[in-house]
Amino acid sequence: MRPTEEQEELRSAVRAVLGRHPGEAAWRPLTEQIGVAGLAVPEEYGGAGYGAGEVHVVMEELGRELSPVPYLGSAVLAVPALLASGDREACARLLPDLASGAVVGALAWAENGSWDPSAVRAEAAAGPGGTWRITGTKEHVLDGAEAGVLLVAARTGAGVSLFEVSVDGAGVARSATVTMDSTRAQARVVLTEAEGRLVGAEGEGDRVLAHVLDLACTALAAEQVGAAARCLDITLAYARERVQFGRPIGSFQAVKHRLADAYVLVESARSAALGASFAAASADPALTRLAAGAKSACSEAFSAVAGEMIQLHGGIGITWEHDAHRYFKRAHGSSQLFGPPAWHRARLAAELGLAAA
Repeated sequence: MRPTEEQEELRSAVRAVLGRHPGEAAWRPLTEQIGVAGLAVPEEYGGAGYGAGEVHVVMEELGRELSPVPYLGSAVLAVPALLASGDREACARLLPDLASGAVVGALAWAENGSWDPSAVRAEAAAGPGGTWRITGTKEHVLDGAEAGVLLVAARTGAGVSLFEVSVDGAGVARSATVTMDSTRAQARVVLTEAEGRLVGAEGEGDRVLAHVLDLACTALAAEQVGAAARCLDITLAYARERVQFGRPIGSFQAVKHRLADAYVLVESARSAALGASFAAASADPALTRLAAGAKSACSEAFSAVAGEMIQLHGGIGITWEHDAHRYFKRAHGSSQLFGPPAWHRARLAAELGLAAA
């Protein structure tokens, strides 16, 4: 399983843009010059019509730079949620601006620290003229404070459903949350009888969110691999340059062993992430278990390699000026995003029929 030549060209283009435009400034050139926001959007809605393989490449490169652009929340969560809903009117109305990057989307989903669709407790009651009134609190909403399109999962009498809620509507309170990883913008969204429009069929939210969760874990695994590989690259370069007792520290056997172990972790994680990506691209029925396995493996690999980066850098690795702490924070934040590794191992066990009765 290897990326295609076209995907490697995409990688080079994304890396070049990120090199020229650090931080949030990268979003506009990424969307206008490369069209990253619309890669996985069908052509009929203004996108490029590609799929999970291209998303994987972009996420790896964003992870490599710890880029704060709103790609994960908008292109990986909001866009697939709309597509999975099957609501052609909503897709035709919302996707063109999301695909161009002119508007950022957010999916308000998690509650009480859980991304399990069954944990949704926000309620939606039917209102006048086909509208709905939604009440509940959503946490960890990626880019939720600045998004122009807000999709909310709430429970009706038919089950979990998906709603479009005006970001400026009455009863909608959005506030940015302070996170350990400052490069991942998150928000808390409090809804108090906020007016919403049903997206897709009532009661279909469980199916939509389960599919989005698989895609989210697959994409996040790619990001984690990109970041872990960058940690290893930085540490290898330091081990060649840092001299102790008259020789580079990378020449000491103990350091070689630790670097070799880190390399194995990165490449094993890469295989898991690619496996999930290929399953997502081909609509493989095994996607759920591959995505759960990739999220678990890549979370733990990234955390371990980021920890080794700090240890092998010594004192400089714990200073504010060095990038090591930024990767360490992203590693532990992303490990919990969309559910911790233990939860995904339980999902994997259930998919394999190994869960306790």
